[in-house]
Amino acid sequence: MNDEQGYESLFDGATLDGWYAVPRSYGPQWPGGPHVLDQGDWPADYQTQADAHPAKWTVEDGAIVGRQDPPGSGYGGYLVSERTFGDFELRLEARPDWPADTGVLVRRRGHAWEGLQIVVDHRRSGSIGGFYGNGIGAFHAVPFALDAERNAAGDPVGLREDGPATTLEPCGPEKRAMLTRSCGVREFLDVWRWDDWNEFRIRCVGARPRVTTWVNGLLVAEIDLAPLTAPHYDADAVHSLLGERGHLALEVHDTDRRMGAERWGPRAACRWRHLRIKQP
Repeated sequence: MNDEQGYESLFDGATLDGWYAVPRSYGPQWPGGPHVLDQGDWPADYQTQADAHPAKWTVEDGAIVGRQDPPGSGYGGYLVSERTFGDFELRLEARPDWPADTGVLVRRRGHAWEGLQIVVDHRRSGSIGGFYGNGIGAFHAVPFALDAERNAAGDPVGLREDGPATTLEPCGPEKRAMLTRSCGVREFLDVWRWDDWNEFRIRCVGARPRVTTWVNGLLVAEIDLAPLTAPHYDADAVHSLLGERGHLALEVHDTDRRMGAERWGPRAACRWRHLRIKQP
């Protein structure tokens, strides 16, 4: 169904029709590069366990809800669109718990992990609205990093800028330099709605796409994959791998040994609603 602005709904508010779930999986960090699971301290049976404990996707109160299953299992997964898309503008609303490391993937391969992720890392030292190159260079192109503002009892009550002395994931100038446009952290904090729905707009255009993100009407970040210069990134190899169309996907992250529950709380969830897309 199309609305008055020419957007087509991707979610009927009641079922997961048009979407399918896949367990968390990894692959090469970039085309021809080392496999993620061969780097660092990963359990030998990681993929076996990930396949046995995929994320749980439900529809609750008109929203798609993603959780680890069982809660706190440490394994995640993706909800993937059955259809593929080339150039488009996507709108949706998200409401992540704290902490919940999630995101939206575009130009994603259907049953493999490669694609460009718009990060919604609503957790300590995370960023929202920037980009991560899943299997296409492992680049982290973000304009800022965030942490939770806490009350006297230690409960999270809002967002603030991450502190360099306590960060889990430093956000240096090289990450911002990969963006063609971006906002400042103060601008972002002024528009973000804590413990409420936030609207994302994602525009993806081109064979080696330029992708732009807005949050609650604020342009947060833009990346151009054609001229991008980043370690291990090869625009031609990525274009050959992904093509000019791909799936959309929503993410429930796993819980790695480095961040543990700081990445995804044992009973955390992310909620998505009003997913709609406009194509040329």
